[in-house]
Amino acid sequence: MLLELFQWLAQDIRAFNVFSYITLRAVLATMTALTISFVAGPAVIRWLTAKKIGQSVRDDGPQTHLVKAGTPTMGGALILISLGVATLLWADLSNRFVWIVLIVTLGYGAVGWVDDWRKVVYRNPKGLSARAKFFWQSLIGVVAAIYIAFSISAPNNEKVVELFIQWVASGFTLELPAKADLILPFFKSVTYPLGVFGFIVLTYLVIVGSSNAVNLTDGLDGLAIMPTVMVGAALGIFAYVAGHAGFSKYLLLPYIPGAGELTVFCGALAGAGLGFLWFNAYPAEVFMGDVGALALGAALGTVAVIARQEIVFFIMGGVFVAETVSVMLQVGWFKYTKRRYGVGQRILLMAPLHHHFEQTGWKETQVVVRFWIITILLVLFGLSTLKIR
Repeated sequence: MLLELFQWLAQDIRAFNVFSYITLRAVLATMTALTISFVAGPAVIRWLTAKKIGQSVRDDGPQTHLVKAGTPTMGGALILISLGVATLLWADLSNRFVWIVLIVTLGYGAVGWVDDWRKVVYRNPKGLSARAKFFWQSLIGVVAAIYIAFSISAPNNEKVVELFIQWVASGFTLELPAKADLILPFFKSVTYPLGVFGFIVLTYLVIVGSSNAVNLTDGLDGLAIMPTVMVGAALGIFAYVAGHAGFSKYLLLPYIPGAGELTVFCGALAGAGLGFLWFNAYPAEVFMGDVGALALGAALGTVAVIARQEIVFFIMGGVFVAETVSVMLQVGWFKYTKRRYGVGQRILLMAPLHHHFEQTGWKETQVVVRFWIITILLVLFGLSTLKIR
């Protein structure tokens, strides 16, 4: 929005050309989202409190969490407002990748909003049924995956439609260019062709999986938001490299025209996340809720796919992966042992993983900070793949 204004002004005042730089607009988007969060945060918290939109705490969870009952939730709406406004102000709105990421983010946010609203307003403990939630997540994920599969290979939306029609007409045998291959980090030229179906399935799994992974991680004050900020900022760097012809060639990464604009989105995400952390830090004044967790996870996954860094995203988001795997192992082993021995057994003291460490005696703040430190190390390791190839 503002980019168009500055481009018009630059016709007479050349100094405004500085706003054409993605890096500057990414920094400004970060600052804008952070400012919006600081300014709007207290009002949003007051509104949630007035509407009695408070967090319910499970009786079978850690007993130390019972004091959190009634704390305003659905604060993820503040993140989405800050993120959305900052992106619309500073991003190039003619960029198709910006729009697909925004649509996926807000779509998953809407699913989370309905789920949270039913839980806290209508006092329905189940919220949106698991089947309905998974259906809407899958629908958005599949549509996004199909679009991204062809948008990476085509320079504009008209060509995207043409490629899709050609794929259907070919009996679904059309191959994607090498830039759509799965990249193996740390190796110069090791990639794996996915094909259209393979790309769509992988993208779907990344988007839906990351969305639910962040949601599972969001169980302690500040635990999910800071890793999201760090991973999002790192993905912004990868997106910038992918969208820069010179850098992508030098670093032996596929060149995705237009992907660099996602750096602005990632900057806005980082700013919105840090602004939310101001209110979500221990002891939290507001919780993110599904509206924020589902949306942010889906946003990270979508950016990772467009930047062609699915495996690196898996590495940098190791905390999210560990939380998800811990739940899968706990539930799977409990069901297996109950079916086989008649009594369910647990691998962990409590799942997800952060609750296990709480049960071992770690304080909540210790778990959060230590998980942050692990994420910093994993993000730095992921960024090293840019050069170590």
